[in-house]
Amino acid sequence: MNQNVSPPVAGDAWTRVAERVAGQHWPASTLYVVATPIGNLGDLGLRAWHALQRADVIAAEDTRASRTLLDAWGVSTPLMAAHRHNEAAAAQAICERLAQGQRVALVSDAGAPAVSDPGARVVRAVREAGFAVVPVPGPSAVIAALMGSGVTTDENPAYAFAGFPPSKATARQRWLRTWCALPAPVVMFESPHRLAATLADLREVCGDARLLTVARELTKRFEEIATFPLGEAAAWLAADAHREQGEFVLIAHAQAGREEDEDADPRADALLDALLETLSVRDASKIAAKVTGLSRDVLYNRALARKNA
Repeated sequence: MNQNVSPPVAGDAWTRVAERVAGQHWPASTLYVVATPIGNLGDLGLRAWHALQRADVIAAEDTRASRTLLDAWGVSTPLMAAHRHNEAAAAQAICERLAQGQRVALVSDAGAPAVSDPGARVVRAVREAGFAVVPVPGPSAVIAALMGSGVTTDENPAYAFAGFPPSKATARQRWLRTWCALPAPVVMFESPHRLAATLADLREVCGDARLLTVARELTKRFEEIATFPLGEAAAWLAADAHREQGEFVLIAHAQAGREEDEDADPRADALLDALLETLSVRDASKIAAKVTGLSRDVLYNRALARKNA
């Protein structure tokens, strides 16, 4: 692979695509909810760049952090603050701008606004006022961690995003018991200064054998994605002092032995029996999987056994 790739020049594929994106429909009186890089400046999408360029103002969680990104990409659009402490007032100001025919872009410090970041209140207010909201997707720590861990499957792509655990130990353990009982991988965020305590609580709640994926510094130079049983979590953390630094995504894998539990679930059996009266085994198991959230493969085998019986 050529390590000395030249930057795009006029007439090349990059320029042609950029021109096509620029010619797309960019309606006025619209809020553009724009995902921004979670660490790597190169991850800003071309459509996101155009949205930020075309906006009359950019509503940002932290105007200083956003200005650094915008300067790197040559975007000079003015900024206004829209964070969790002024979100109601910011939403009103944004609606007033939209009423004047302006385009407003909404960004958070990193990743997708309104997803474990400020912005949802602004989006709701804009929609309730009758203005259009256009999401411009892009970088996401949740999706990046799932992509790098391989914890989901085509047959059962379900996962749960839980956000940040509570800071207090008792509340955190109660919270973890609720989330980690779900029949799916659970994705959560954690800060460096609480990482060790949360790993200890996860081990207490889930046991030594439950698999955990830790994804740290995603998209950055020292990105690391590691999977191990919770019984090894403390040793993994202690093996390298740098592992207590950065930003963390934790994924508690689906509980081992879940398929055996599903096989004996009387509610699933009752649903399958009702569906099998009019549907094939394949269709019955597919619908049951959507209703219950259980594995379609397990439900297919169970439906086949019940039909033959």
